[in-house]
Amino acid sequence: MSMTSLKVIVGSRNPVKVRAVAKALALYYPNADIDCHGVDAPSQVPEQPINSQQTRDGAINRLRFCQQQHQADFYAAIEGGVDLFEDGPATFAYVAVANQQQLAVGRSANMPLPPSVFQALKQGAELGPLMDELFNTTNIKQKGGAIGLLTNGLASREDNYLHALILTLVKFAHTTMFEPELS
Repeated sequence: MSMTSLKVIVGSRNPVKVRAVAKALALYYPNADIDCHGVDAPSQVPEQPINSQQTRDGAINRLRFCQQQHQADFYAAIEGGVDLFEDGPATFAYVAVANQQQLAVGRSANMPLPPSVFQALKQGAELGPLMDELFNTTNIKQKGGAIGLLTNGLASREDNYLHALILTLVKFAHTTMFEPELS
């Protein structure tokens, strides 16, 4: 893998996800030209994952599709989901990153969701369109996301993904300290 140029395929065309992946890799590889592109990749889980397992599976399924369909130095996928935890309902994301030798899976922080929102999601609503309806916005999932709306702009969906990706990429920054998990 050349450190002057890194080809990266992201399992989504959502610009928030593509930017987060590009930014995280640029932090770890500051001297590389990051060529990062999003592609349509099926999650094979419901449009709105409603538990941690579905969310994790969605990220890995998108990543595997990218690996099967494209040649790249890195592959990444992000799947947002919701679940009911001990302290109440929350939204979060799983991130998956791989190269030819290693697979790393990580998770973002939880953001609490109002119980009424979680109930609507369990009944088939999707978080982005539901937030658009509640806050009178348009296509918020490709902007600040529910996180931006519920934190009054103090955090964004991209921020949350970026943090999770930075932590997940630790396995690539210190490969000798981690047993390779073949991707």
